[in-house]
Amino acid sequence: MSIESRPPEIVGPFTQLQQTVLNFDWSSLAAHLPRDLYWDVLLLTLVIAVFIWFKRKGEGSKGADGRARKAELFQFLLPKDIYTHQSAKVDVCLWVTERLLHPFLAVGFLATVAPATEQAMISMMQFIFGDGPNIEVNLAWMLLYSLFAFLCFDFVFFLTHYIMHKVPALWAIHKVHHSAEVLTPLTRYREHFTAVPIWAAGGAFSHAFAAGIFAYLFNGNITEVTVMNVGIFALIIGITGSFRHYHVQFHYPKWLSKWVHSPVMHHVHHSYLEKHWDMNFAAFTSSWDRLFGTLYIPEKDEYTPWGLPPEKQIEHSSYWHNMIGPFRDWYRLAKAKFESTDVDVTVIEKK
Repeated sequence: MSIESRPPEIVGPFTQLQQTVLNFDWSSLAAHLPRDLYWDVLLLTLVIAVFIWFKRKGEGSKGADGRARKAELFQFLLPKDIYTHQSAKVDVCLWVTERLLHPFLAVGFLATVAPATEQAMISMMQFIFGDGPNIEVNLAWMLLYSLFAFLCFDFVFFLTHYIMHKVPALWAIHKVHHSAEVLTPLTRYREHFTAVPIWAAGGAFSHAFAAGIFAYLFNGNITEVTVMNVGIFALIIGITGSFRHYHVQFHYPKWLSKWVHSPVMHHVHHSYLEKHWDMNFAAFTSSWDRLFGTLYIPEKDEYTPWGLPPEKQIEHSSYWHNMIGPFRDWYRLAKAKFESTDVDVTVIEKK
């Protein structure tokens, strides 16, 4: 192919993002990230929680034991037994660790995996189909791009989450998140630092996959629909995400829960009861869980004791336990594999 006949170079939004990252403009990442800990989303979470308190006449929240109870408004919103729990204190420490390492472990993937994926998709489509059609951008196309990117993210999240539960070496990492004995908004960031690159790479790949396709179709001019400079679906995930790790039960009607995860469905995912194991993996839609047989819609006020089974929780009760836990489990796995013994590796299993 001669230089004159080469298709024009198309630069997608994640390549532009890479250029921005290299200029240290970190604020532009906000449009692609969930906003569940932003003050406006937390305020909206409290407003919805107050509405639930009024509607259910004080019912609808759970205690540290995972059982529903009636409570006065302040106890309903910020129960002492949850926010003074040792697990909530560990959440804070792990959140600080995650925030300190985030620019190096997560943002780096958005600055590398995303642009590489995006440009690979553009180049592949140019190779197969030639020059892009350069479709004129309008609101309908922007909404379609936003929806497609969101569904790609949700599927990759589901797949990553499923694998982390099923592969013992990865469960050793993800178990840190499931060791939370109470749920608070900070529990979303209760991750071992080795899990951050996994989630970041998946998110970067999924968004860039969609961005590359639409950049080709629209010659790089397509952008997501935003609300207050935030991607519309990132905002939606942020609002529901704050409730996913909040003790107040936010139910949807059962017919809607078959299509969209209600926040309380994630309460089930964190339960250590056997009937709740490995259920509700997706971030938002219920379609993937229905397709793979992992959907569980809880009854109102269903008992969901959080954390690991009591006999295994003891190894994940402190910040230090959670930091060294994966390394300890990997050692046990390696010892069992290479010595071909019956070493007990049930610590990396739920059962």
